[in-house]
Amino acid sequence: MLRSEEAATSVRRPDQGGRSTVFGTRGAVACEHPSAALAGIRALDAGGTAVDACVAMAACMAVLSPMATGMGGDAFLLYYEADTGRVLGANGSGRAPRAATVEKLRDLGLDEMPERGGLTIVVPGAVRLWEDAANSLGNLPLARLLEPAWELAENGFPVSEVVARYWQVAEDLLSENEAAARALLTEGRAPRPGEVFFQEDLAATLSAVAEDGADAFYNGEIARSMARAVQEAGGYLAEEDLAAHESTWVEPISTDYRGVRVYEIPPPGQGIAALEMLNILEGFDLGTLGPLSSDRVHLEVEAKKLAYRDLYEEIGDPEFWRHAEIPTERLISKDYAATLRERISPDRAAGRVPEPALGEDTIYLCAVDADGNGCSFINSLYMGFGSSIVAPDTGVCLHNRGTSFRLDPDHPNSLAPDKRPLHTIIPGLATSSDTGALWAVFGNMGGAMQPQGHVQVLSNLIDHGMTAQEAVDHPRHRHGEDTLLVEGRLPEREVERLRSKGHEVEVGEDYVIPVGGAQLIRTPESGVRACGSDPRKDGCALAQ
Repeated sequence: MLRSEEAATSVRRPDQGGRSTVFGTRGAVACEHPSAALAGIRALDAGGTAVDACVAMAACMAVLSPMATGMGGDAFLLYYEADTGRVLGANGSGRAPRAATVEKLRDLGLDEMPERGGLTIVVPGAVRLWEDAANSLGNLPLARLLEPAWELAENGFPVSEVVARYWQVAEDLLSENEAAARALLTEGRAPRPGEVFFQEDLAATLSAVAEDGADAFYNGEIARSMARAVQEAGGYLAEEDLAAHESTWVEPISTDYRGVRVYEIPPPGQGIAALEMLNILEGFDLGTLGPLSSDRVHLEVEAKKLAYRDLYEEIGDPEFWRHAEIPTERLISKDYAATLRERISPDRAAGRVPEPALGEDTIYLCAVDADGNGCSFINSLYMGFGSSIVAPDTGVCLHNRGTSFRLDPDHPNSLAPDKRPLHTIIPGLATSSDTGALWAVFGNMGGAMQPQGHVQVLSNLIDHGMTAQEAVDHPRHRHGEDTLLVEGRLPEREVERLRSKGHEVEVGEDYVIPVGGAQLIRTPESGVRACGSDPRKDGCALAQ
């Protein structure tokens, strides 16, 4: 037996982030806030499915993290059905107002979409998806799932630390809109960490939806308030646009990566870029490279450049594609990836790839239930506090997803009536290529970081054999239009090697928000749930 002194020195934390993988044998959740995660696990305790848990958590996050998500935003999900092995997808994004056209915005003197304000607002789709998902794939009534969120909004909640920092940055922005300042500031300032914050108007909106369903949101007084607020801010959203909104169930797209089948939502989501990157990287033996090596980072960045060029030049709403269809199958084919792979030099960085500015404020969460169903769920306002416009007396902050439209009528992502914009938010899900069993539900919020984060987290798991917590904790990197951001934990010698290859490297702190916040639940063959929650965010994983 070890002496006490020897035992003390031989026992250590399992990873640098100070967190352990959370294990369970029945259900599990991973989310960006402990209170939301608790609502998810209680939904599972009450006999709910993975979808029930995710809807309950998403509603709570609309209260707890109002700059990142909310009832005024969009949502997507991927769902693994244990009984059949099917993977289902749902697109809960809204369309542009029927009165919005490129010509009208051009006549206003604009040559690109503004970042904030009424012109950026499209129909918010999240609330309809909450209801549709619960009705189609859940066991619990929507009212039961919304109750924890209502309690947080009505009775108040102590603001968490990361959220408080986001909130403080947006004080001036919120002060510009009277309804936003009233709903989201305390005496003209953001709430501080640990300060209890109340959202009575949002509680009333949640209560209305709990009582009468999503129709209470898309019709009636709440819809009138939203449309009026947008039009007063110069936008085109009308009550008729809200009343016509429906969620869309979609067939997910997928590819195989070293024995794991990876699923993403199809266009107009950017999940296609993650699959294209994986196909390119499959031709390199990443497992022989150090997980913190410059060679690994270089290859991932170069694959990203190639995939994102296609993303920004080829992808838009498939219903409005100017040719027969968006070339999804070609872009995610192995043969196409092989041609792209030939363009990558192991020693030199390729040139810059022009990228539009994309928002970063999103929440991601996931769940697996006792029956083995898995749900990957993402909900977003796009940029921090979205459009910054709050519909009076509702507490609903409206997103600015329309910002990602182009004002070039020949571009696949051009603005058009009833069109959905290119979407950054993407849930991830994986199954075993051999058995079809659920392998993982995962995601990595953070705008254009999301496909990069999906690839890096999956590579951590598959190529480098990391545990769930290690995979989300491991240093990540984010390539933008000109700069490669790496975390401070990347060894200095590897940073210099990246610079010698031609990368313009910025070294951040050890854990930086721009590389996103990841949540992950692995489901090994043993049946155990292995969960990781990102230390870059406020949240946690919980398991039964």
